[in-house]
Amino acid sequence: MSRTNFQDLLDAGVHFGHLKRKWNPKMAPYIFMEKNGIHIIDLHKTVVKIDEAANVMKQLAHAGRKILFVATKKQAKDIVAECAQKVNMPYVTERWAGGMLTNFPTIRKAVKKMNTIDKMMTDGTFETLAKRERLQISRQRAKLEKNLGSIADLNRLPSAIFVVDVQKEINAVREANRLNIPVIAMVDTCCDPTTIDYVIPANDDAAKSIQLITDTLCGAIAEGLEERRIEKEKEKEEAPAREEAPAKRVRARRAPKAEEAQASEEPKNE
Repeated sequence: MSRTNFQDLLDAGVHFGHLKRKWNPKMAPYIFMEKNGIHIIDLHKTVVKIDEAANVMKQLAHAGRKILFVATKKQAKDIVAECAQKVNMPYVTERWAGGMLTNFPTIRKAVKKMNTIDKMMTDGTFETLAKRERLQISRQRAKLEKNLGSIADLNRLPSAIFVVDVQKEINAVREANRLNIPVIAMVDTCCDPTTIDYVIPANDDAAKSIQLITDTLCGAIAEGLEERRIEKEKEKEEAPAREEAPAKRVRARRAPKAEEAQASEEPKNE
């Protein structure tokens, strides 16, 4: 069953591509027609691709994996941040720090530094510092929070990344490609789809288009997380029953031996 409604995509303007003169010929399979010098995206293919990406994200979430959301363009950053927070996924919406994936250990050190500053603020150490030092540390903490706060819980490399506007986020795509991390992305008619594992042909400039597709994908992640939660609860309920079963079998095996011993102790009638 399709998750995505064709009419919803139409209403959100997902089908509007870029000007014909700006197109990338590699996007030809996803273009339906040209109208008034603008390419129109084939929404039938978009529906299929959204559902394919949604299924992948659902499976990853069900397996307890993390998906990194990347969108730093003005009209996408708030939408993506809000959606990612709802499903507890890491996101980058300010600036892609070079080496965020390829030099991940260094990024983790910066996150630890931020956590150390937080600890100083809570245990009273911060208050013992000179005013100038406190000001410097506060500025450093604010900068780290802005760039890395949204990935503070990312303890290992993500299992996939979701990108809005592959041209703007080319560094993120390149790093993911280098590490063989699957890339799921909204790809407009001016972009190169060959570096993307799961292409979603769509208008990546309109806020409504970004909102609809991101909501749909996050809905799939939420489904995967819910299924994982239900399975874990079921396992917890079944665990005591599994522990009791061997104990019952042991008691059952011991019972005949106890009866034999009792019988041997009874005096025989002469």
